[in-house]
Amino acid sequence: MTPEFWVASVVVTATPGTGALFTIAAGLARGTWAGLIAAVGCTFGIVPHLALALTGAAALLAASPLAFATIKWLGVAYLVYLAWGMWRQTGVLAPEADQAAPGGSPSVGRVIGSAVLVNLLNPKLTIFFFVFLPMFVNPAADGAVLRMAGLGLVFMAITLVVFAGYGVCASWLRRHVIGKPAVMRWLGRVFAVTFVLLAAMLAFTHQ
Repeated sequence: MTPEFWVASVVVTATPGTGALFTIAAGLARGTWAGLIAAVGCTFGIVPHLALALTGAAALLAASPLAFATIKWLGVAYLVYLAWGMWRQTGVLAPEADQAAPGGSPSVGRVIGSAVLVNLLNPKLTIFFFVFLPMFVNPAADGAVLRMAGLGLVFMAITLVVFAGYGVCASWLRRHVIGKPAVMRWLGRVFAVTFVLLAAMLAFTHQ
């Protein structure tokens, strides 16, 4: 692995996108454990995109307007759904008291499921891996697929670490605003508007 790969991966994962913002929102709304769970979910949401890129199926997605549009509009609808819940402070990211132990919240499954969907329903990730990984491995070389798979796993590990950091930092900030409902409401609406903007950006994305 070259230094260029490490630098590019850190820059890409650290740049706030839907997954990072979802993780931050989870940490703010529900605390450290939810932020970490969201980071894990967003990381697992990368797996299908990576698999499509490694098998060459990403080329089919890029060449199929119907498939690309179907995933894209499902992603748009889900982001709008999350934004509506954030605005009303209901749903998977509704503010909640801290839980003393992992698994103490009945909504852990919903948080990780929503985190997976946030990345899963983003067709841009498949195209990203299809273009990104061959930049560091010669696709024509022997064992190229295995090397790209290894790079993909490293990228996932970097994603997990960076997103977990976001979740923990958001949880730390939460401690200063948890007793201020007006501030939590304001933050929820800021994130709601942000998710609507991300949905609009995804809606205008072309192959």
